[in-house]
Amino acid sequence: MDASVAVVGPGAIGTVVAAALHDVGRTPLLFGRTARDHLELVDASGRIVVPGPVQTDPRAVTDPVDVVLLAVKATQVPACAPWLAVLCRPGTVVCVLQNGVEQVRSLAPHVAGADVVPSVVWFPAETQHDGTVWLRATPRLTLPDGPGTGALLRALDGTRVEVDVAQDFTSVAWRKLLQNAVAGLMVLTGRRAGMFARDDLSRLAHDYLRECLLVARAEGADLGDDVPDALVEQFRGSPADMGTSILADRIAGNPLEWDVRNGVVQRLGAAHGIPTPVSDVLVPLLAAASDGPG
Repeated sequence: MDASVAVVGPGAIGTVVAAALHDVGRTPLLFGRTARDHLELVDASGRIVVPGPVQTDPRAVTDPVDVVLLAVKATQVPACAPWLAVLCRPGTVVCVLQNGVEQVRSLAPHVAGADVVPSVVWFPAETQHDGTVWLRATPRLTLPDGPGTGALLRALDGTRVEVDVAQDFTSVAWRKLLQNAVAGLMVLTGRRAGMFARDDLSRLAHDYLRECLLVARAEGADLGDDVPDALVEQFRGSPADMGTSILADRIAGNPLEWDVRNGVVQRLGAAHGIPTPVSDVLVPLLAAASDGPG
Protein backbone atom coordinates (compact mmCIF):
# COMPACT_ATOMS: atom_id res chain seq x y z
CA MET A 1 0.00 0.00 0.00
CA ASP A 2 1.31 3.46 -0.95
CA ALA A 3 2.20 5.90 1.81
CA SER A 4 -0.23 8.74 2.46
CA VAL A 5 1.40 11.96 1.25
CA ALA A 6 0.53 15.60 1.88
CA VAL A 7 1.89 18.62 0.05
CA VAL A 8 1.80 21.76 2.18
CA GLY A 9 2.29 24.90 0.12
CA PRO A 10 1.12 24.37 -3.48
CA GLY A 11 3.21 27.15 -5.04
CA ALA A 12 5.76 26.54 -7.78
CA ILE A 13 7.74 23.85 -5.94
CA GLY A 14 4.65 22.26 -4.38
CA THR A 15 2.89 22.12 -7.74
CA VAL A 16 5.85 20.37 -9.37
CA VAL A 17 6.02 17.64 -6.74
CA ALA A 18 2.24 17.26 -6.57
CA ALA A 19 2.06 16.88 -10.35
CA ALA A 20 4.91 14.37 -10.33
CA LEU A 21 3.05 12.23 -7.80
CA HIS A 22 -0.32 12.59 -9.54
CA ASP A 23 1.24 11.61 -12.86
CA VAL A 24 2.12 8.14 -11.46
CA GLY A 25 -1.20 7.62 -9.71
CA ARG A 26 -0.24 8.82 -6.23
CA THR A 27 -2.24 12.03 -6.00
CA PRO A 28 -1.32 13.77 -2.73
CA LEU A 29 -3.48 15.68 -0.32
CA LEU A 30 -3.06 19.43 -0.85
CA PHE A 31 -2.95 22.06 1.88
CA GLY A 32 -2.36 25.80 1.69
CA ARG A 33 -3.60 29.25 2.54
CA THR A 34 -5.58 29.79 -0.70
CA ALA A 35 -8.47 27.56 -1.76
CA ARG A 36 -8.09 26.13 -5.28
CA ASP A 37 -9.92 23.34 -7.07
CA HIS A 38 -6.83 22.15 -8.98
CA LEU A 39 -3.16 22.78 -9.76
CA GLU A 40 -1.60 22.93 -13.25
CA LEU A 41 1.95 22.17 -14.30
CA VAL A 42 3.19 22.93 -17.82
CA ASP A 43 6.47 21.78 -19.32
CA ALA A 44 7.85 20.98 -22.75
CA SER A 45 5.97 17.68 -22.80
CA GLY A 46 2.54 19.08 -22.04
CA ARG A 47 0.24 19.84 -19.13
CA ILE A 48 -0.63 18.00 -15.92
CA VAL A 49 -3.76 18.96 -14.00
CA VAL A 50 -3.73 17.89 -10.36
CA PRO A 51 -7.22 17.62 -8.87
CA GLY A 52 -7.85 19.41 -5.60
CA PRO A 53 -9.16 20.76 -3.54
CA VAL A 54 -6.43 22.70 -1.77
CA GLN A 55 -7.66 22.55 1.82
CA THR A 56 -7.25 25.71 3.88
CA ASP A 57 -8.51 24.77 7.37
CA PRO A 58 -6.24 22.60 9.56
CA ARG A 59 -9.21 21.82 11.80
CA ALA A 60 -10.70 19.72 9.00
CA VAL A 61 -7.77 17.27 9.10
CA THR A 62 -8.67 14.15 11.05
CA ASP A 63 -5.63 11.91 10.53
CA PRO A 64 -1.87 12.40 10.28
CA VAL A 65 -0.04 11.23 7.15
CA ASP A 66 3.06 9.19 6.45
CA VAL A 67 4.95 11.81 4.42
CA VAL A 68 4.69 15.60 4.42
CA LEU A 69 6.33 17.51 1.58
CA LEU A 70 6.65 21.02 2.98
CA ALA A 71 7.01 23.42 0.06
CA VAL A 72 6.66 26.81 1.72
CA LYS A 73 9.14 29.66 2.04
CA ALA A 74 11.18 29.84 5.22
CA THR A 75 9.28 33.01 6.12
CA GLN A 76 6.03 31.01 6.14
CA VAL A 77 7.07 28.24 8.54
CA PRO A 78 5.38 29.77 11.63
CA ALA A 79 2.13 30.14 9.69
CA CYS A 80 2.30 26.44 8.75
CA ALA A 81 2.62 25.25 12.34
CA PRO A 82 -1.12 24.40 12.63
CA TRP A 83 -0.87 22.17 9.54
CA LEU A 84 2.21 20.40 10.82
CA ALA A 85 0.59 19.83 14.20
CA VAL A 86 -2.29 17.84 12.67
CA LEU A 87 -0.45 16.13 9.81
CA CYS A 88 2.55 14.90 11.80
CA ARG A 89 3.12 12.22 14.40
CA PRO A 90 6.17 10.20 15.49
CA GLY A 91 6.98 8.14 12.41
CA THR A 92 5.87 10.80 9.92
CA VAL A 93 8.63 11.99 7.60
CA VAL A 94 8.69 15.70 6.78
CA CYS A 95 10.78 16.66 3.77
CA VAL A 96 11.61 20.37 3.76
CA LEU A 97 11.52 21.64 0.18
CA GLN A 98 12.90 25.10 0.81
CA ASN A 99 16.07 27.14 0.76
CA GLY A 100 18.73 27.28 3.41
CA VAL A 101 21.05 25.15 5.50
CA GLU A 102 19.12 25.38 8.79
CA GLN A 103 15.98 23.47 7.83
CA VAL A 104 16.05 20.83 10.58
CA ARG A 105 16.59 23.38 13.33
CA SER A 106 13.77 25.62 12.13
CA LEU A 107 11.22 22.80 11.67
CA ALA A 108 11.93 20.61 14.69
CA PRO A 109 9.73 22.59 17.15
CA HIS A 110 6.66 22.23 14.91
CA VAL A 111 6.50 18.59 13.78
CA ALA A 112 5.23 16.65 16.83
CA GLY A 113 8.20 14.29 16.93
CA ALA A 114 8.26 13.53 13.20
CA ASP A 115 11.54 12.96 11.33
CA VAL A 116 12.68 16.08 9.48
CA VAL A 117 14.67 15.50 6.30
CA PRO A 118 16.36 18.54 4.72
CA SER A 119 16.72 18.73 0.96
CA VAL A 120 18.36 20.65 -1.81
CA VAL A 121 15.76 21.51 -4.44
CA TRP A 122 16.70 21.92 -8.09
CA PHE A 123 13.29 22.74 -9.58
CA PRO A 124 13.58 25.34 -12.38
CA ALA A 125 9.94 26.32 -12.03
CA GLU A 126 8.08 29.63 -12.07
CA THR A 127 4.46 30.50 -11.38
CA GLN A 128 2.81 32.25 -14.32
CA HIS A 129 0.25 35.06 -14.23
CA ASP A 130 -2.63 32.62 -14.76
CA GLY A 131 -1.58 30.51 -11.76
CA THR A 132 -0.07 27.67 -13.76
CA VAL A 133 3.51 26.64 -13.07
CA TRP A 134 6.06 26.49 -15.89
CA LEU A 135 8.81 23.89 -15.46
CA ARG A 136 11.87 24.64 -17.59
CA ALA A 137 13.80 21.37 -17.09
CA THR A 138 13.86 18.09 -15.18
CA PRO A 139 13.26 18.65 -11.44
CA ARG A 140 15.94 17.20 -9.16
CA LEU A 141 16.05 16.69 -5.41
CA THR A 142 19.11 15.93 -3.28
CA LEU A 143 18.60 14.24 0.10
CA PRO A 144 20.99 13.26 2.88
CA ASP A 145 21.78 9.63 3.57
CA GLY A 146 19.93 9.27 6.87
CA PRO A 147 16.72 8.39 8.71
CA GLY A 148 13.57 9.14 6.77
CA THR A 149 15.22 9.23 3.36
CA GLY A 150 14.04 5.73 2.48
CA ALA A 151 10.39 6.74 2.90
CA LEU A 152 10.91 9.67 0.56
CA LEU A 153 12.64 7.53 -2.04
CA ARG A 154 9.69 5.14 -2.01
CA ALA A 155 7.15 7.96 -2.23
CA LEU A 156 8.88 9.56 -5.24
CA ASP A 157 9.94 6.34 -6.95
CA GLY A 158 9.05 6.33 -10.64
CA THR A 159 8.10 10.01 -10.76
CA ARG A 160 9.63 12.68 -12.96
CA VAL A 161 11.54 14.01 -9.94
CA GLU A 162 15.12 12.74 -10.04
CA VAL A 163 16.30 12.04 -6.48
CA ASP A 164 19.95 11.82 -5.47
CA VAL A 165 21.19 10.70 -2.06
CA ALA A 166 24.36 12.57 -1.09
CA GLN A 167 26.92 11.12 1.29
CA ASP A 168 28.26 14.66 1.80
CA PHE A 169 24.97 16.51 1.99
CA THR A 170 26.56 19.47 3.82
CA SER A 171 28.69 20.34 0.81
CA VAL A 172 25.76 20.05 -1.62
CA ALA A 173 23.53 22.19 0.60
CA TRP A 174 26.15 24.90 0.98
CA ARG A 175 26.89 25.02 -2.72
CA LYS A 176 23.20 25.63 -3.37
CA LEU A 177 23.22 28.24 -0.58
CA LEU A 178 26.01 30.10 -2.37
CA GLN A 179 23.94 30.08 -5.56
CA ASN A 180 20.90 31.39 -3.71
CA ALA A 181 22.93 33.99 -1.85
CA VAL A 182 24.38 35.62 -4.97
CA ALA A 183 20.93 35.59 -6.61
CA GLY A 184 19.96 38.08 -3.91
CA LEU A 185 21.75 40.73 -5.95
CA MET A 186 18.80 40.55 -8.36
CA VAL A 187 16.55 41.96 -5.65
CA LEU A 188 18.67 45.08 -5.27
CA THR A 189 18.81 45.75 -9.01
CA GLY A 190 15.32 44.56 -9.93
CA ARG A 191 16.91 42.70 -12.83
CA ARG A 192 17.00 39.07 -13.98
CA ALA A 193 19.99 36.87 -14.80
CA GLY A 194 20.98 38.97 -17.81
CA MET A 195 22.48 41.51 -15.40
CA PHE A 196 25.41 39.17 -14.75
CA ALA A 197 26.66 39.97 -18.26
CA ARG A 198 28.00 43.19 -16.75
CA ASP A 199 31.65 42.73 -15.82
CA ASP A 200 31.41 45.00 -12.79
CA LEU A 201 28.42 43.08 -11.45
CA SER A 202 30.15 39.76 -12.05
CA ARG A 203 33.20 40.97 -10.10
CA LEU A 204 30.96 41.94 -7.18
CA ALA A 205 29.24 38.55 -7.34
CA HIS A 206 32.61 36.80 -7.33
CA ASP A 207 33.80 38.77 -4.28
CA TYR A 208 30.61 37.92 -2.45
CA LEU A 209 30.89 34.24 -3.32
CA ARG A 210 34.48 34.10 -2.05
CA GLU A 211 33.20 35.45 1.25
CA CYS A 212 30.38 32.89 1.35
CA LEU A 213 32.83 30.12 0.48
CA LEU A 214 34.97 30.81 3.55
CA VAL A 215 31.91 30.55 5.79
CA ALA A 216 30.75 27.36 4.06
CA ARG A 217 34.12 25.74 4.66
CA ALA A 218 34.06 26.77 8.31
CA GLU A 219 30.69 24.96 8.56
CA GLY A 220 32.20 21.76 7.17
CA ALA A 221 31.50 22.07 3.45
CA ASP A 222 34.14 20.63 1.13
CA LEU A 223 34.03 23.15 -1.72
CA GLY A 224 36.90 24.08 -4.01
CA ASP A 225 38.31 27.45 -4.96
CA ASP A 226 36.66 27.08 -8.37
CA VAL A 227 33.11 27.33 -7.04
CA PRO A 228 32.78 31.15 -7.20
CA ASP A 229 34.00 31.21 -10.81
CA ALA A 230 31.68 28.33 -11.73
CA LEU A 231 28.62 29.98 -10.21
CA VAL A 232 29.30 33.35 -11.82
CA GLU A 233 29.68 31.66 -15.20
CA GLN A 234 26.49 29.72 -14.55
CA PHE A 235 24.55 32.95 -14.08
CA ARG A 236 26.24 34.58 -17.08
CA GLY A 237 25.26 31.59 -19.22
CA SER A 238 21.64 31.48 -18.02
CA PRO A 239 18.73 32.80 -20.10
CA ALA A 240 18.66 36.56 -19.68
CA ASP A 241 15.03 36.40 -18.51
CA MET A 242 15.65 33.78 -15.81
CA GLY A 243 14.49 35.00 -12.43
CA THR A 244 14.70 33.68 -8.90
CA SER A 245 12.13 33.14 -6.19
CA ILE A 246 13.45 35.96 -4.03
CA LEU A 247 13.14 38.40 -6.95
CA ALA A 248 9.59 37.20 -7.61
CA ASP A 249 8.74 37.83 -3.95
CA ARG A 250 10.25 41.31 -4.13
CA ILE A 251 8.19 42.17 -7.21
CA ALA A 252 5.06 40.84 -5.50
CA GLY A 253 5.79 42.75 -2.30
CA ASN A 254 6.09 39.57 -0.23
CA PRO A 255 8.47 39.04 2.71
CA LEU A 256 11.88 37.89 1.49
CA GLU A 257 13.94 34.90 2.56
CA TRP A 258 16.87 37.24 3.15
CA ASP A 259 17.91 35.65 6.45
CA VAL A 260 18.11 31.99 5.35
CA ARG A 261 19.75 32.88 2.01
CA ASN A 262 22.01 35.80 2.96
CA GLY A 263 21.80 36.64 6.64
CA VAL A 264 23.01 33.15 7.51
CA VAL A 265 26.40 33.90 5.91
CA GLN A 266 26.80 37.05 7.97
CA ARG A 267 25.63 35.34 11.20
CA LEU A 268 27.82 32.27 10.84
CA GLY A 269 30.74 34.35 9.62
CA ALA A 270 30.60 36.34 12.85
CA ALA A 271 30.39 33.10 14.87
CA HIS A 272 33.57 31.82 13.17
CA GLY A 273 35.40 35.15 13.26
CA ILE A 274 35.34 35.47 9.46
CA PRO A 275 35.04 39.02 8.05
CA THR A 276 32.00 39.43 5.77
CA PRO A 277 32.30 42.94 4.28
CA VAL A 278 29.99 42.30 1.32
CA SER A 279 27.36 40.69 3.53
CA ASP A 280 27.60 43.64 5.92
CA VAL A 281 26.31 45.87 3.12
CA LEU A 282 24.04 43.43 1.30
CA VAL A 283 22.14 41.99 4.27
CA PRO A 284 20.80 45.26 5.69
CA LEU A 285 19.63 46.31 2.21
CA LEU A 286 17.83 42.99 1.66
CA ALA A 287 16.30 43.15 5.13
CA ALA A 288 15.03 46.66 4.49
CA ALA A 289 13.68 45.65 1.08
CA SER A 290 11.77 42.87 2.81
CA ASP A 291 10.67 44.30 6.11
CA GLY A 292 11.01 48.09 5.87
CA PRO A 293 10.16 50.44 7.42
CA GLY A 294 9.49 53.00 4.79
